[in-house]
Amino acid sequence: MTHAPSSTLFHNPATLPPPVGYSHVVQSRGGRLIHVSGQAARDADGTLVGEGDFTAQLQQCFLNIQHALEAVGASMADLVKLNYFCDERVPQVALRSVVVVRDRFVNTQRPPASSFVVVKRLVRPEWLIEIEAVAHAAALEGSDA
Repeated sequence: MTHAPSSTLFHNPATLPPPVGYSHVVQSRGGRLIHVSGQAARDADGTLVGEGDFTAQLQQCFLNIQHALEAVGASMADLVKLNYFCDERVPQVALRSVVVVRDRFVNTQRPPASSFVVVKRLVRPEWLIEIEAVAHAAALEGSDA
């Protein structure tokens, strides 16, 4: 699959506090903007992966995002925004694994802009984390995107 060029710039203005594992501003021009719905820790059959295991669920969420992006000719390197929704039952100390798992999937030199929200509960009580994503990928050659 051939891609036409696009431009994505990652900014961390000196007027904002130093970011830790994210970029403050991501600017995109040209190409395709791809929105991935919130992904929970379910495999291709819909079976929960990692019941009660926050790190296993986190890993599956990122794998699902990767599969979603690959399905449209994009990759994890194209991520520009991640939104995390974490169940309040997850202990604060377990949240350290977010950085470890995330860094296996994203470009740590140009990390996506991110938000992390702790919520009362997710749609299904067995879900501990849900992640939605936005990517900016090059336009497919021959398309007007």
